[in-house]
Amino acid sequence: QVQLVQSGGGLVQAGGSLRLSCAASGRTLSWKAMGWFRQAPGKEREFVAFIGWPGSTTYYTDSVTGRFTISRDNVKNTVYLQMNSLKPDDTAVYYCAARSGYVSGSTAVADYDSWGQGTQVTVSS
Repeated sequence: QVQLVQSGGGLVQAGGSLRLSCAASGRTLSWKAMGWFRQAPGKEREFVAFIGWPGSTTYYTDSVTGRFTISRDNVKNTVYLQMNSLKPDDTAVYYCAARSGYVSGSTAVADYDSWGQGTQVTVSS
């Protein structure tokens, strides 16, 4: 497992943008697929996006396609989620996750073994 430290997030008006960061502490993200998930109040954690190793493959859930971009800086051991054209429905706690031993990502929560602490994203209408 690897320790993941998240930053970014906050409150933004609908149509605005935010960038989330997820940095590895103590270990690298080499040879690990990375994912972003989110959890709204009263709902299950859901998949948002993943990026494979070293970064040529990405995949998004339909609701964020064209608005969100996942990327990674393999020198800084950091993964990003750029969120544009935010909507109130995007309001949730966002989590980054690492899938150790796999270069391909997954949409399943259970396939990831390390998780960030979560960061709140609130989009006002």
